[in-house]
Formats: sequence, structure tokens, C-alpha cells
Amino acid sequence: MKPEFLKEVLGKITTVNIAIVGDYCLDAYWFVDKSKSEISIETGKPTEPVRRQKYSLGGAGNVANNLAALEIKEIKAFGVIGNDPFGAEMISIMNQTGINTRNMLIQDKEWATHVYIKPYVGENEQNRIDFGNFNNLSYETADRLIKNLQKETIEADLIIINQQVLSGIHTEYFRQKLVETINQFPEKIFIADSRNYTDYYRGAYRKMNDSEAVRLCEIQKEPGEIVSYQEVIYAAERLYERYRQPLFITRGSRGSVVTDDKGISEIAGLMIISRTDTVGAGDSYLAGAAAALAAGYSLETAGEMGTFAAGVTVQKLFQTGTASPEEVFRIGSDADYVFHPELAEDIRHAEYHEKSEIEIITKWLPDLRIKYAIFDNDGTVSTLREGWEQIMAPMMIKAVLGEKYQEADESLYNKVKSAVYELIDKTTGIQTLKQMRILLGLIRDFGFVPEEKMLDEFGYKEIYNNDLMEMVRKREEKLRNRELMVEDLTIKNAIPFLKTLHDKGIRLYLTSGTDEADVKHEAAVLGYDSLFEGRISGATGNINAEAKKLVLDSILDSIGEIEAASIVTFGDGPVEIRETHKRGGTTAGVATNELRRYGLNHAKRTRLIKAGADIIVPDFSQPEKLLALLKIR
Repeated sequence: MKPEFLKEVLGKITTVNIAIVGDYCLDAYWFVDKSKSEISIETGKPTEPVRRQKYSLGGAGNVANNLAALEIKEIKAFGVIGNDPFGAEMISIMNQTGINTRNMLIQDKEWATHVYIKPYVGENEQNRIDFGNFNNLSYETADRLIKNLQKETIEADLIIINQQVLSGIHTEYFRQKLVETINQFPEKIFIADSRNYTDYYRGAYRKMNDSEAVRLCEIQKEPGEIVSYQEVIYAAERLYERYRQPLFITRGSRGSVVTDDKGISEIAGLMIISRTDTVGAGDSYLAGAAAALAAGYSLETAGEMGTFAAGVTVQKLFQTGTASPEEVFRIGSDADYVFHPELAEDIRHAEYHEKSEIEIITKWLPDLRIKYAIFDNDGTVSTLREGWEQIMAPMMIKAVLGEKYQEADESLYNKVKSAVYELIDKTTGIQTLKQMRILLGLIRDFGFVPEEKMLDEFGYKEIYNNDLMEMVRKREEKLRNRELMVEDLTIKNAIPFLKTLHDKGIRLYLTSGTDEADVKHEAAVLGYDSLFEGRISGATGNINAEAKKLVLDSILDSIGEIEAASIVTFGDGPVEIRETHKRGGTTAGVATNELRRYGLNHAKRTRLIKAGADIIVPDFSQPEKLLALLKIR
């Protein structure tokens, strides 16, 4: 989405009026501190002292909270609470958030406010305590709620139907009255997000996840089992035939699909490199999509807005997060999308160019005219730094555990190790300083190192860089002593391929997330620096200056955006591929097994396809075929 258009959408959604009828819940967090426990005189058992408590909106309340964060003009809540302290707390939070609660009804008998109490002892959540499981909505309360909704619907731009629990407001009687209300206002958009009664709300738009969609089509899936693209498309087609109303199906990191009378449209997911927590992401998606629909935008725009809102909230750990307009603009105005997720994760679908090892992901323009070639350095040309992950990972694990490093039990050690390797996998290709900034977040999340003992990103980078450079200098020494040859420290046929491009008049650029002085030094040591004629860029110590983005911006500034299609970028990291793709250039993912220096690395292939690679090459061992594909003669 272009920044100007996104800004327009974010401005317009602040003028709309949205009603939410549903199951309003309260999430309660009780943090137990056993240091103050005592033996109860009445029971003889130890007490569970609560040091602090925290409450937040759940169910329909979380959707309303997300809408409030997006600065929707008017948010009207329609639900039922009990005559109890929890209900009062819920109303208090909603009023403070700016949610209109005049249609939140109190039912005195057979109703308790829906509350999920989550006691914590240290980091461990104990058995949850639930209120509201025995609720029974009276006919009188149902009629009052429907009457209020019908009255307010006249002014609403959109009505969200939320169904969260079986013991909530959605009794058979209430569902019948709600469908009558939908039919009474055919000009209004109702959108239902229902765990148990999706089929029931005739006339409403629907939002669901992929597992719910295929289940409605009698395709059985085990919990956590992947729903394939083909299954999602099949479900979207069948469900639209069934409902004849627009439909949103979310797919997590794989994006979403939207369906209406124009057919099925795919909304790409976002590439998130930080740690994620998906709790509440569906509510954020619904809020973003509903806001855009209420403001009169298309289904596709609504799907993108939902994706941006969810992309913000999944990065907020240990909370049911919300997304502000500023956060949505930040993530959406220069979005990093996930491309071809099914192909990326299943090589069986791969297609190759003319009996070669070059995998074709997308078709290039027939009039391709390459004038400029950008090469990432580490892992694309040079293998001097091969094995950097094995140096970074132990350093990060020690940084996270701090003084607990030696005494941590196997379970804790492996938990930290898993988080560190996930961080490294997601951030491969970005500058080291940014990786260390993300490491700081990880250290804070685990909480073993006091703030005053933590280093900043520069300090952690120095520790890592010192260990890495020791390895690099040893390899350079072996090169000088002719114990290793240049061919042993570069990707197969990379330097001859660079020379061929240079001789054919292609202007070459070299870039890296490594410090610029080190990149220039290593290119000189390996003997290919002259081919770039001074056009070598690396990290400068500025965390806000991404070297690969700067190179692309510089090229576009010098040749003009109109010639962006004349650029080809070769890289083994997502950043250079993604940034070139955004600007309309051609992208070649170099997915090499660096240890061997040739052949395919499957993990790299997956990352590079998701980043937007047009082709994947395992190395440069088939230069004639690659040159012919690039139409370089």
C-alpha cells in the first residue's frame, strides 16, 4: 500500500461509527508471591498471596480495545455483565478506553461476568479460574439488547458480531433475533467472527481463520496441522457459494484471502523478524479490516489494514496488544511481505530453467535489459565469514542468561538456545548492530540480567565482532601462506562470474551488513575489489542506516526510478532481495551451502523465496545459462 493512500485510510477511519455486539470478557492476571505465604488458621493450608493484579479486556472487549487504539470516532459496546466487581472493573476499563458502554446490560440472576483468572507463580501460569461458564441469558435481557442494537444500528457504519463462548449471549433465541436484525438493515455491513455459529448469521460478512474455514467444509485437521493453500482456496469457494457474502480467511504468517462476487484475492502476510506472540492477532485483524470497511474501502484494502494491525500487535510480547495509527503507518508504509510461502516451504513444487539448477519463481519481463548488478558479499561471493552463526549463538546465549549461564538447567538452556537460533534465523542479512538491538529485547524478555548490568547494542556487537574477526584473520593468514586458495573462500565460480559481468559493461555494486571497512578489506584480500570500482558499501555504525537500502537508494537516485527494472541483485539474505523487489528490480537468491561453497541450502532457499526472489541459484556454476536468462550477451 502506498504511504499516501495508507495515510488517507488511517485518517478516514477516525470518522466512523462501529457497534460491537458480543461476548465481553475480562482477562485477570494475579501474580502470586509465596514469600509472604502463611498457614491459614481455618484450613491449615498455605495461602497464595497476590503481590499485584492486572486486568485487560478480552473477547469482544479486545476487538473494541483495538478499534479504540485505531482512534475510531465512536465505538458502541453491546453485551451483558453480571452484578459483580468484575463487571464493574470491565466497565471502568472500557470507559477509560473511550468505549461507549451505555448498552452494556446487567443481568442480576444466572449471569456472572465472563472472567479468566490466570494466577502466575514466577514465570509459570497455574490452573486458570473461570467465571461465567454457567450463564443463562434471559429472554428479557436478549430482547433489551436486540432493541438497543436496532435503535443504534441506524447511526452505525458497521456492526461487528463477536461470539467467543458457548455460555455467552448467543443463545438460540438471541441468534434468531440477531439474524432478523441483519435482515432488517440490508444496507448495513454486519461482520461475524464466531467460534461456534458461523453458519448461522445469514446476511453477514464473515471473518475466520483457515482451520475454521476448512472445518466448515468438513476437512478435518489436527490441532496445529498446516492448512494448505489449495484447501484454503477450496474452502473460500465453497463458503462463498454457501453464504453469498464477503469472507475473510486469515492464515497467520501466510497472509489471508478475501472473497466476494469478484472472486478470491490474496493478501500477503508480513515478514516479521522480531519475536512474536500471536495471542489476539485475530482480533487486531478484524478491527483493522472492519475499520476500513466502515470507511467505505474495498475488501482488499480492508484485508491489508487487518494485516498491518495484526503485524503490529504480534510483536508485543506477553500482552494482548493493540495498534495505533502511527504504528500501522510505520509497518504498512514500507511493508516487508512474505511471498510464495507454499513454494518456499515445499521444494516439490519447484520449476527449473532449461534443464539447469536455476529455479524459476516468477517470470521476468521479456524486454529485460540489465545495466546494474548488486551483490551481497558474505555468503553470496565470500565465505570468509562462513560459520558466523556458530560464533553469534553462544555469545547471545551467554548474554541472555548472564550469571545463570553455568547453573541453568537443561530445560532453561534449551529454551534460551531455541529463542536465540530463531532470532538469528529471522535476522540473517541485516546489519549486526540491528541484530544486537533485537538481542537486547530478548535479554529483557527473559529477565535474568538486571538493566544496570546490560550492555548496549554496541557493546554486544564488540564482543561478537572480536570473536568473529579472530576466525576471519586466521583464514586470511592461511590464504597468505597459500594453505588456502581464493577458490576455497568464495562461492563456486563467483569471481569469474563477476569478471564476466564487468567485462560486459555491467556496473557492479557490493554491499553488506558487515562494517564497511571490513567489507572493503576482505574484498581486497580475495582480489575482487577492483571489479566494483569503489562502489562498495557496508554498515557505518548508524543503526538507522541500512547499507543495502542505501545502495539501492543511491542507484535509483543516480539512474532514476524509471530504470529500476535495469537492476539485478544477487544475495543470500532477505534484506537485499526484499528491498530490490520493492523497487521493481530483478532478484536472484543465492542459496548456497557455504560449508561446501556449492549446492543448495534449503533453509536459505525458503528465506529467499519468501523475501521475493525471482530465481534461486545454488551457486554460479552455470554462468552461460544464467547470463542467457538475464539476457546479458
